[in-house]
Amino acid sequence: MAVFPLSQLQLGLDTFGDIPVGPDGQRVSDAQAVRYVLEQGVLADRVGVDVFGVGEHHRDDFAVSAPEIVLAAIAARTERIRLATAVTVLSSDDPVRVYERFATLDALSHGRAEIIAGRGSFTESFPLFGYDMRDYEKLFEEKLDLLTALLDEGQVTWSGSVRASLTEQHVYPKTESGRITTWVGVGGSPESVVRAARHGLPLVLGIIGGQPVRFAPYVDLFHRALTQLGKPLLPVAVHAPGLVADDDQTAVDLYWEHYRVMIARLGAERGWPPPTRDGFQFDVSEGAQHLGSPQTVATKIARTVRQLGIQRFTLKYSAGTLPHEAIMHSIELYGTEVIPRVRALLADE
Repeated sequence: MAVFPLSQLQLGLDTFGDIPVGPDGQRVSDAQAVRYVLEQGVLADRVGVDVFGVGEHHRDDFAVSAPEIVLAAIAARTERIRLATAVTVLSSDDPVRVYERFATLDALSHGRAEIIAGRGSFTESFPLFGYDMRDYEKLFEEKLDLLTALLDEGQVTWSGSVRASLTEQHVYPKTESGRITTWVGVGGSPESVVRAARHGLPLVLGIIGGQPVRFAPYVDLFHRALTQLGKPLLPVAVHAPGLVADDDQTAVDLYWEHYRVMIARLGAERGWPPPTRDGFQFDVSEGAQHLGSPQTVATKIARTVRQLGIQRFTLKYSAGTLPHEAIMHSIELYGTEVIPRVRALLADE
């Protein structure tokens, strides 16, 4: 397993802009949910979180369909936190426009913008923008190829079957650093892992269920593929769900209430069995959920970092209709208590 200095470990937060309930128990407006994400990003910067990621979705339970705009608003009110997507659905977007939007965000944030490109676990954007799901693999492969070429910020000549060709074309604005940090987000298929290595881009593993340690073979595959392709060592990140509260029981009871409804809806769409409390409790104790008191969450994050040898961990803290006030408290605890404890636990080893 590859070794990076502990000083390079980054600890972040991700949200999909889930629409929460307000004090009256009713869902807030989409507009208010977007404003809440802005507040959450500003707080994350203030309490020392390293990275803040905002996902892209095109359905009624998530408010953010244009994460770059939300991130730009956060950039204007923050100073140090890195600003990423979680993820940009590259298959149904145009790589040139993705580059242009993120280069603009990079300028506004003084170099803090990051792209996490993925195919997305939801497919609503395909019919919305006129793409055929039968082209699922081809769309992502070709568009990632073009985006990778654009990241070099030089003259680009490219041809493919999913968009118009480019001939000796420059794309603007150029960034001050000369490159936008770009990752590939994957759900755990070996082909996707090797694709990221082939393009020379760092890897984000979305671990939303099961034991994180089962992803260790994918980390190893990524490093072996980079070596065989003659590419330099690149970092690996993990995105996993969870929540921080004052104590374990408060976290479990609060999160389950909203998580259950969200998973039941997704399960009805995708053919999953209904969620059970026992299954959820196992995921909290042994699986992907990094949920509980600051000490519990820190211990589990440290274990995930140790088992997988990763260089970044981001906690997906939003879950369905979870109230904004609980989320803000979780962010504060994550920054002020969890992050220092994770670093202390790993330093002790």
